[in-house]
Amino acid sequence: MKKFSAILLITIVLLSVPLAFSQPRHKIDFSKPLYAEDVHIGKKITVDYIPRAAARRGGKPSSTTSPAATGILGEPVAGEKYAIVIGIADYPGTSNDLQYTDDDALLVYDTLVNVYGFKPENIILLINMSASFDNIYNAIMTLKSKVTADDEVVFYFSGHGSTGRAADGDNEVIDEAIVVHDGNPDGQILLIWDGQLKAWFEDFPTSRVIFIFDSCYSGGMTDLAADGRIIAMASGEREFSLESAEWGHGQFTYYFFLEGINLGYADVYDHDGDPTTPDVTVEEAFDYAYANCEQQTPVIADLFTNDLLP
Repeated sequence: MKKFSAILLITIVLLSVPLAFSQPRHKIDFSKPLYAEDVHIGKKITVDYIPRAAARRGGKPSSTTSPAATGILGEPVAGEKYAIVIGIADYPGTSNDLQYTDDDALLVYDTLVNVYGFKPENIILLINMSASFDNIYNAIMTLKSKVTADDEVVFYFSGHGSTGRAADGDNEVIDEAIVVHDGNPDGQILLIWDGQLKAWFEDFPTSRVIFIFDSCYSGGMTDLAADGRIIAMASGEREFSLESAEWGHGQFTYYFFLEGINLGYADVYDHDGDPTTPDVTVEEAFDYAYANCEQQTPVIADLFTNDLLP
């Protein structure tokens, strides 16, 4: 019998000064937590089985969607490669804790360094207590002050997602958010809203930015879309995401990073002329994750020309 951990929807009160939802965007202080109403935390579901253990190989999605990968390699990065990698398993108290989201972050860190050649000093790794609202904001501002137009940036998050009506300056009826570590055992948790992330990444020095979200409701993070960017999201905007001891990771991260990239199962197109070495693009990894994820539907918004090899 399939066993699921409890799905908990928690209405929370954010610790911030109330702002009118109609307030002009240029007057909102995006560096601080924003006021929101009707907030619901979507807890990632921990399962004790694998719905379908990599039944399909080769990164080919089902016929219900077109493959993200074109097989045509886009422009390589000309400058440095930077990343912000976030994984939160140990939330305040115990009721919101996850099992493998910090392991997700470590897997992504290792993949960026060992597969794609990112310099360790160019990666800001924020796990559990270090993944606070201020630390994430400061990490983005740090990169914003140092990257150039030739550089590449990866932003990865694994943890809880959320929905609500936030004063984040957009016209969405329902907003999506990532749940950061700040809070207390009484359930008061801070969020970073999609419109807030959009504001933090506005006027970013490089257009080559890869966002990857392994969280519930993450399919709604398309506010971040812009030319040159890719947003890979683990689930639909009203769907939960899964994690399992059998994967040791979130389902999306397992298929995207571990099997798809590290084991090379997503390597459909040979870009470097050497079939013995994987050269998996973001689009190939997404197609493989899409083909293998069950009970959640990965989503991609890809405005990079052709395929991006990090």
